Amino acid sequence: MTEPGIVYLDHAATTPMLPVVVEAMTAHLPDVGNANSLHASGRRARRVVEESRETVARAVGCRPGEVVFTSGGTEADNLAVKGIYWSRRDTDPRRRRVLSTAVEHHAVLDPLDWLAEHEDADLELLPVDERGRLLVDALRDSIERDPDSVALISVMWANNEVGTLQPIAEVVELAAAYEIPVHTDAVQAVGAVPVDFAASGVDALTLTGHKLGGPYGVGALVLRRELDVTPLGHGGGQERHIRSGTLDTPGIAAFAAAVEAAVKAQPEHAERMQALRDDLVRRVIEAVPEAHLHGPQLDRAATDRLPGNAHIGFPGCEGDSLLMLLDARGIECSTGSACSAGVPQPSHVLLAMGCDVEQARHSLRFSFGHTSTVADVDAVVAAIVPVVERARAARR
Repeated sequence: MTEPGIVYLDHAATTPMLPVVVEAMTAHLPDVGNANSLHASGRRARRVVEESRETVARAVGCRPGEVVFTSGGTEADNLAVKGIYWSRRDTDPRRRRVLSTAVEHHAVLDPLDWLAEHEDADLELLPVDERGRLLVDALRDSIERDPDSVALISVMWANNEVGTLQPIAEVVELAAAYEIPVHTDAVQAVGAVPVDFAASGVDALTLTGHKLGGPYGVGALVLRRELDVTPLGHGGGQERHIRSGTLDTPGIAAFAAAVEAAVKAQPEHAERMQALRDDLVRRVIEAVPEAHLHGPQLDRAATDRLPGNAHIGFPGCEGDSLLMLLDARGIECSTGSACSAGVPQPSHVLLAMGCDVEQARHSLRFSFGHTSTVADVDAVVAAIVPVVERARAARR
């Protein structure tokens, strides 16, 4: 839980563990047994792992054998984009093009950049519109230019900064015509919006525990059984020989409990988060008329945006100054991705959406979660005018 008196509105970075998750994890922490051992203790651990795998599979609409446990979203993204690229390129050396978007999380962008620098990949970052949504025509044109050279496509399900939901169904339809595998980083989406692996048609999907009420350090790559993936590491051959390493049985049990709980509660949770988000956006803009919402606007937010995301620009301010002034008042939010926090650079997401450098630095992301309340919104609204005034004065 958060500290008493703290208004925590950074759930997109990480969200508190659910009580059912804490219970599941602590129940297995004293257990002894490597899930790959053949004795009774090992078999008990293996049973926990496989039951957890089945739980995750039911929740996200895949087969149990398609769930590959990882240490979290970053490892899963690396495994997907590198492993699929290597496998496809090694099968056909022409397949060196990788298509993605300019607004991906750095857990996807950085390994793609690495592939371009070290593995001769031809990386194309496709443009987005002013809402942060992939321009599907640009993807179509890129594929049709030379479909046989495309190794894979990676498009996030939902943007972590501005909350934009991407047109995954259209991406899959275009890719399927040429049998190009599609990976999606769904870290922000699972538990926030409906996510069904099989129904979506994607070939690989990333999720992680700490974004949906689970523990840090455990996640999964859902990977279609028929898709060949070259492993990043080698060792004991666990997880279909794709991800070797001794399995974290307590963490996996907790992760499964979190996924199950978050997906089950998703419709009610989304409705409550959207109400809180809409209330905050309207009241903040009423208090600071120059402020504006980045990404899909409220009239389209129900279908085009994550329900708990509010990314607001404050002209004349530095986002970092706003963040620290709010933090001094016990209100915790962010200027964008936690992975980029503290780095004095404009948001690559906002730049891709057409913002200039100053506009890309004057924003805050408020993200709601299962502990958020109306009182949290009230606290932000009460603080925002004096905080904005101080931030603007500091720039004069």
